[in-house]
Parts: sequence; C-alpha cells; structure tokens
Amino acid sequence: MERKGNVWIALVMVLTGMLTASCGTSDKAKQVLAGQTPFDGVGIVAHRGYWNCEAGGFARNSVASLKAAQEAGFWGSEFDVNMTADSVLLVFHDSSLGGKRIDQNPYSAFAEHRLENGEPIPTLEKYLEQAQQCATTTLVFEMKQHATPQIEDAAVQKSVALLKEYGLLSPDRVIFISFSLHACRELARLCPGFTVQYLGADLWPAEVLDNGLNGIDLNFGAYMGSTRYLQEARACGMSVNVWTVNNPDDMQKAISMRIDQLTTDEPMKARELLGEKEVKKQVFPKK
Repeated sequence: MERKGNVWIALVMVLTGMLTASCGTSDKAKQVLAGQTPFDGVGIVAHRGYWNCEAGGFARNSVASLKAAQEAGFWGSEFDVNMTADSVLLVFHDSSLGGKRIDQNPYSAFAEHRLENGEPIPTLEKYLEQAQQCATTTLVFEMKQHATPQIEDAAVQKSVALLKEYGLLSPDRVIFISFSLHACRELARLCPGFTVQYLGADLWPAEVLDNGLNGIDLNFGAYMGSTRYLQEARACGMSVNVWTVNNPDDMQKAISMRIDQLTTDEPMKARELLGEKEVKKQVFPKK
C-alpha cells in the first residue's frame, strides 16, 4: 500500500485519533490486555547476538555472539529458531540451508555445517546453556515461520518446554517475536504475561492487539512511512521494538521516536548515541 502524500498523511492522522481514543479510553479491556509500560529510555538489542566483533567471532546466531552480548551488557540479544523434521530446534536464521528446508529434513542434514567462527549450528539447548549464565541480557526469541501451522505449534510447544527446563521461562528473561501471526498467538496462549511482538507491518497495532498480542517489532521503514504504527501502539499500551537499524542517522531518528527497544547489528554505535538514555537490566539479589 502506498503511504505517501499529504492526503494520505491527513487520513492517517484522523484514523489515528479515532483509534487512539478507542484503545486508550473506551476499550479498557484492550488496555489491560497489552499492559506494557514504556521504557524510560531505549534498550539495545544485539541482532542475532553481538556477532560483529572479535569476541562474537563475526558469526551471527552463534553461542559466542550471545556471550559477547551478555558481556557487553546489552539489554537484549536476538536470535532465530527453526525446527528440523525430527524436532530438533536450531538457532539459525534462514528456513533453508544448502537447498534443503530445515523443517523438511532431519538434523543430520545440517549437523556438519559450521558458522564463520567454526561453531556448529547451535541447538536451542546449547544456546540456552549460555543464556543461563547471565540474567541481565534478555533473550529476544524469534520463532521463524514454518511450512504449516502444525509444525509451528510443535516448535512453539517444544521451545516453551525447553525454556522452562533451563529455568528461563520468565517475562524477565525472554520476550518473543515472529513474522508468523499463528506462532505469536500460540506463544501468547502458552505464555500469558510475556511480551509477544509481531514483526509484520501488514496489521495495524489495534489489529495485532485483537489477536491477543501486546507488542510490535517493525522495520524502521514502516515507522518512517506512517506515524500511525507508533501512535496507535502507544495508545493501546503496547511495547515497541524496531529492526534492524544500523545507520547512525536512522538510529537517532528511532531514538527520538521513543521506542522501547532498538535492534541493530551495530550495538556499540547505538550505545554511543544513547549515552545515559540506554536502558540496562538490573538484577537484585533475593533477600
């Protein structure tokens, strides 16, 4: 849909006002459902881990990249999860590798593949072992789209079970994101009270909320194309994330929008720009 021109902008502003009133006042059930408190600043999310450095091995979605993000003290570390045909969860971005769909082939078809730093593709279990080592870096868990809703259901259910097994199934330790609306809805069903952000820009925030989700995580261009996304999300009490912002000028624009999380391949650049506005997690010892 084309979202340029003065006529469109005027229409968006009118619609935004109407929907803001709906989410913010007349429909209090929705406000309670979202229930997300805006950050006092911006949390940096290292996209596929802090891979773009020596410590991260320049290897996206590696265990080393997660460890590097933890040691750097970033608010979050994003990673991608696909499930093989024999139900092994892999931390890997693409749905296919070497011309083979991950969800249509067994783990053995991918076991010999090596990342840029020599690591094998991490299983989710291996990745969560490292996640256990640091409570101050949030896991930003992206469930990838799979071939069928049934496969997605199985992938979500096994993921939730593993997070529980490793002591990480807590809203303070993990948030969920996905381009699959079906997967998001299943995650929200199984994990009430957790932040679940929809990655697609095909729905307005109020529609996302109607699907039982409490956050959006959109491409930077979507926010630039229409102010409605951010205004409506805030009116509905939703959390707001943006991906993947690597240019310092774009980072500055995103920061000025007062989003909650900024997902980037250049987290140190984001840190320099944010200064005292950077949100970091603090873990207080139990009494």
